[in-house]
Amino acid sequence: MDFRTYDDFWPFYLSQHSKPSTRIWHFIGTACVLLCLVLSIVLKNGWFLLAAPVLGYGLAWFSHFFIEGNKPATFGHPLWSLRADFRMFWLMLTGKMEEELNRIRGNSAAR
Repeated sequence: MDFRTYDDFWPFYLSQHSKPSTRIWHFIGTACVLLCLVLSIVLKNGWFLLAAPVLGYGLAWFSHFFIEGNKPATFGHPLWSLRADFRMFWLMLTGKMEEELNRIRGNSAAR
């Protein structure tokens, strides 16, 4: 799909993460990425930097292929997907994910 802006992409991104278990696997993967970044700095070990994308993408892609049953949005929109993943992580961390899903669903129903 062709999107002109990130704001146009965001509802699509959420639609590709419709199952709570998919979002949970993404959350775990993003948490692993952040942990790897912290460990690489604290321990001054670059191997954690190599592990970060393997863990992050590996867990996320697992959820797409085996739970959600779709192709990861990263394949078509890598930078917007990365931004959206961190946004989704933050919304889940702060307990505002359901509110955002309801907002997006409400906007889609109004169209």
